[in-house]
Amino acid sequence: MADPAQYELIDHVAVVTLDDGKANAFNPHMIATVNGLLDRAESEAKAVVLMGRSGVFSGGFDLKVIRGGDPVAARNMSEGGARLMMRLYGFPLPVVAAATGHAVALGGFCLLTADYRVGAEGEFVIGLNETAIGMSLPAFALMLARERLSKRYVSRAAIGATMFAPAEARDAGFLDEVVAPDAVRDAALAAAGNLVKLDGSAYAQVKQGLRAESIAGVLAGLDAA
Repeated sequence: MADPAQYELIDHVAVVTLDDGKANAFNPHMIATVNGLLDRAESEAKAVVLMGRSGVFSGGFDLKVIRGGDPVAARNMSEGGARLMMRLYGFPLPVVAAATGHAVALGGFCLLTADYRVGAEGEFVIGLNETAIGMSLPAFALMLARERLSKRYVSRAAIGATMFAPAEARDAGFLDEVVAPDAVRDAALAAAGNLVKLDGSAYAQVKQGLRAESIAGVLAGLDAA
C-alpha cells in the first residue's frame, strides 16, 4: 500500500504532504504515516508545513471505517486521530498548515491545531460538518473549537455545521491568510521560515504554557476511556 503522505526537508522546514489520491481521509494508515513523519521532523527540522494536494486539504475521518460495522476499529481510529490532533496542537516545533482546498470535519480541526494557517482562495469549503451528518463532537474537538475559533463563530461552526468560503473561514479563525491556489505552498514556507527565526526553545515553552493544560485534559479523558 502506497504511503498516503510524503516528506520533504526544505531549509530546515519539514513539508508533510497529505495525498491519498482521494479526500486525504484520516484513517489508521494516514494517522500512522503522519505520526511517523512527525517523528522524523522532530529529529531533523525546525518547523513543519502540513499541506494537502491541489484542491483538497482533508475531508476528515474515513467514514468507511466509522460506518463499517466494526465498532472497535472505528473507536481505535477516532482515538488515534484525537491523539494526533493533540500532538500537532502541542508540537514543540512551529506548525504551519497549508489548506490547499477543502478542509472539512477533522480536516477543519487539523487547521485549528496549527500555529499559522494559509488557505487557497476559490470555490472551497472549510468547516465542521459533524452535526449535519449525525455526529457529535468529542472532547478534543470541543476544546479546539473553544480555543481557536472566533467567539462570534463558535456556535455557527461547531453547532450549526456552517461551511465557510476561505475568506470567511479566515474571519472565523480557521485561517490566518488566504492567497491564490498556486501561492499556498510558497506562502506556507515563508511563514514557516519566519517562525524558524524565533528562538526554538522559548517558542516551545510558551506554546506548552498556553496549551499543555488543555491537551492534558483531553489525553486524560482518552486514557480513562
